[in-house]
Amino acid sequence: MLIAQISDTHIAGQGKKAYGVAPTAQSLEQCVTHINRLTMKPDLALVTGDICYSGTLEEARHAAQLLEALDCPFYVIPGNHDDRDTLWSAFNGTACPSRHEAFFNYVVEGYAIRLIGLDSLLPGQPGGEICPARASWLEHQLAMYPTTPTIIFMHHPPVRCGVLETDQDGFIGTDLLGDVVERYQNIERIVCGHVHLVAHARWRGTVVSTAPSMGMQLGLDLTMELPSEFILDRPGYQLHYWTPQRELITHTVQVDDGSARHPFQEIPETETGSGGSREPR
Repeated sequence: MLIAQISDTHIAGQGKKAYGVAPTAQSLEQCVTHINRLTMKPDLALVTGDICYSGTLEEARHAAQLLEALDCPFYVIPGNHDDRDTLWSAFNGTACPSRHEAFFNYVVEGYAIRLIGLDSLLPGQPGGEICPARASWLEHQLAMYPTTPTIIFMHHPPVRCGVLETDQDGFIGTDLLGDVVERYQNIERIVCGHVHLVAHARWRGTVVSTAPSMGMQLGLDLTMELPSEFILDRPGYQLHYWTPQRELITHTVQVDDGSARHPFQEIPETETGSGGSREPR
């Protein structure tokens, strides 16, 4: 099974750029095209939040239009730049198939891995939250199939990643979520966004990972002293490959910039002598 993960698309209105400089719509188009051209086709794609730039319906519809070009089903979860009702309207309930107590909590079944979408949105705040209602819902879902390989996908990572911008945002309910996760050994990964950098952390018996964003990479300063900045970079996404050996392997992919590819073999230089030139074998 192959899963593509796209995160932090920050799609602005038609013809607009995020923060006035980031061509996020163009970056998402490039990622979608790149995913569609993969030799091994993903079974589905996960879009782990901050789909919109400022949460408007225009932005959400623009994002939906771009994502609908994917050749595989895709599922979205809200981030702190999103509005739940707006996403529900724009994606028609298809890419976010159910709501539980107003949260975008749902399960994707029928694949080799069970996928649980968990809503970590705290309206009006940049940080995340898992409240008792969401933790209870997750516990119920995990208890139904306690041995089936499972991925939880959400926007905010429940760990600090050493990135000033996102660590300052905070996460309410870390222990509440962790106590649930720790009870189940079948959680292969918790995949997140929000950090705008690739990071991995061992946490509560599983691994938390974050995906790159659509070309807006946060500056990494582990001293936590420099002001928050982002760097324009090539768009990227992740591929989570569940192998026949039941191992989950994650690759971070940057969209090709057109650079030539070369074989892993030595190519002799052209030899020139009295007898003329000899081409490489």
